[in-house]
Amino acid sequence: MRQSKRDYNRIVVKIGSSLLFYEKMELNHGFFRSISEQVNNLFNEGREIILVSSGAIAFGINALNLKKRPKELYLLQAAAAIGQNRLMYTYQRIFGRRVHVAQILLTRDDFNDRRRYLNAKNTICTLLKYGSIPIVNENDTVSTDEIKFGDNDRLSAMVASLISADILIILSDVDGLIDRQNKIVNVVDKITPQIKALACFTDREVCVGGMVTKIEAAKIAVDSGIPCVIANGYRKNIIELVLKEPFKYGTLFLPKETLAARKRWIAFATEPQGKIVVDEGAKSALINKKSLLSVGVVAVEGDFEEGDVVSVVDVRQQEFARGKVGFSRIELEKVKGKRYPKEVIHCDNIVIL
Repeated sequence: MRQSKRDYNRIVVKIGSSLLFYEKMELNHGFFRSISEQVNNLFNEGREIILVSSGAIAFGINALNLKKRPKELYLLQAAAAIGQNRLMYTYQRIFGRRVHVAQILLTRDDFNDRRRYLNAKNTICTLLKYGSIPIVNENDTVSTDEIKFGDNDRLSAMVASLISADILIILSDVDGLIDRQNKIVNVVDKITPQIKALACFTDREVCVGGMVTKIEAAKIAVDSGIPCVIANGYRKNIIELVLKEPFKYGTLFLPKETLAARKRWIAFATEPQGKIVVDEGAKSALINKKSLLSVGVVAVEGDFEEGDVVSVVDVRQQEFARGKVGFSRIELEKVKGKRYPKEVIHCDNIVIL
């Protein structure tokens, strides 16, 4: 995959907390300077840059002189409230007065609701049009377990999908995905169970997730038709290097065929409200781009209404599709396994994962 750097005009860069702070919660001023230099260079070339930056909670922990990341939700939210302001002040200071940085705080609900989803897209695209640098973070001050993304790796992939980015670059403190021989996997053309098995969770105090969540984020990106690179943020000029040779500096995940924007929302942005179990005949029909009919439905789970997005699984409980359902759960219970003229999910509203 040898794409010239001019192919990458709209770039999403995810920055992890491990890059912003040293182990003892001291601010890494050198990294901030490095990021500002690289982003300013790209900005001057006319590129559109969106940063998905962790660090609010870490800034808050530092300000409150806490010895470690708290587990209590109210303390995490308090740290985020204090830290988010400091995070944005630091970015504004390093980019200088010539560049406007814009704060975008999102929760899971902003993606679940189609209108809010499109509004978030329009806001970010408008900021880019006016030459600003959007800095996106999860709204940790109000997020609860029910509406959290869980980590900014996933959020960065969903933002990349939201705005149809040309590439997603996930910067961390590792060189990329490492294989069993302790070598970097330079290119991944398909995310298989073997690839997932190479990942492990982080044990850093300021971090959430690890390589597991980065691979999950990469899958969202590539399934949306967006290449994703996991690279070491400490390497000098890493963003510019990745844009020149994405297969050389880190791990490049190759994209699949691009999905339409609406289908990306169905597949990745929304949280499924229920589950429909289908037989093998229905599964085969769906994979071959047919609609889901009630005769192929084996079981129904969850509490959903007509128009909600649901997960479609086979009899082994393996999810293989998501779709916008044409029945409520109560209605579908009455017709499952029977022949009924109305489609349960129309083929235009189904995405095969």
